[in-house]
Amino acid sequence: MPSSEPGAAARSAPTIGSVAQVAGVSRATVSRAFTRPQMLRPETVEKVLEVARQLGYVPNAAAKALSTGRFGNLAMVVPDIANPYIPPMISAVEEQAAGAGFAVFLGNSAEDPTREDLLVRRLTPQVDGFVLAASRMGEELIRQHARARPLVLVNRDIEGIPRVLIDTAGGVAQTVEHLAGLGHRRLAYLSGPSHSWANTQRRRAVRRAGDRLGIEVVTLPARLSSYEAGRQAAGALLDSGVTAVIAFDDLLAQGVLTGLAERGVRVPDEFSVAGCDDVLAAQTFPPLTTVSARAREAGATAVELLTSRLGGGSAMSDARVMLDTELVARATTGPLPRRRPGGHSRP
Repeated sequence: MPSSEPGAAARSAPTIGSVAQVAGVSRATVSRAFTRPQMLRPETVEKVLEVARQLGYVPNAAAKALSTGRFGNLAMVVPDIANPYIPPMISAVEEQAAGAGFAVFLGNSAEDPTREDLLVRRLTPQVDGFVLAASRMGEELIRQHARARPLVLVNRDIEGIPRVLIDTAGGVAQTVEHLAGLGHRRLAYLSGPSHSWANTQRRRAVRRAGDRLGIEVVTLPARLSSYEAGRQAAGALLDSGVTAVIAFDDLLAQGVLTGLAERGVRVPDEFSVAGCDDVLAAQTFPPLTTVSARAREAGATAVELLTSRLGGGSAMSDARVMLDTELVARATTGPLPRRRPGGHSRP
């Protein structure tokens, strides 16, 4: 006769049948304990889960999906996992998802919309929904994916799809006002990735604030958001005749600081630098003036919207959550220098 002791059943690979045998219930009851516990008495669920733990039984995800229509997984796709702005958002997504009973798959598109599309297509059969952070895909492609699985966008504004937007325009406008108040009359915006919604918003905000305040704005392309791109842009910034720069993000700004230092230009005595996202202030010298970030809040809010939709909640399909930002003035911005970098007097 087969033994009913947990140790005997554990000698072979645990199955739903072995859990049912040891717990003294049917296979259907074991299945419900994992997929629809509300259908059983709490003491029955507790007994089944305890036996499963002793035997080392883990439900088959594919079988669970067939019975419930749910995988218990979400996916998050980001454009650049190496950018210091992204990890806090990932962490918040994982924490919020875990609290709702979901695991998170992570994909990195490396700023490539084709790769992003491929990642979403490959993950779709394994997940219940997506968080797409700063998606680089075209709008129609995003809408196509939204028809296959519920998804929420972060920093991409597409009507009819739930999205969480970090409104850096306000903080960027404050930065222009801050530099104008310090006497700067000609400044640069060091642009980020061309497909970035946030980059477009920040570039427009600098232009609008400059026009309003009578500040001349020069836009310089960095194309990639990287330390090296910022470092290489330092020469072009000096050649343009500006006295200050607002970089698309802190990573570019950090590179600019290095490039200026290599050219013997002192910050902020001879040149002012500001970034966006507030993720590197502790790693720059002097501490970086920047625009506050709400990456963690954006990630958590995106998962709240997504799990609410998955749970049949009242989250609107066109929910649009805006998170405000503000200037954080530190030590890399200062008054208009009397001399140009290199020691020449200003006219």
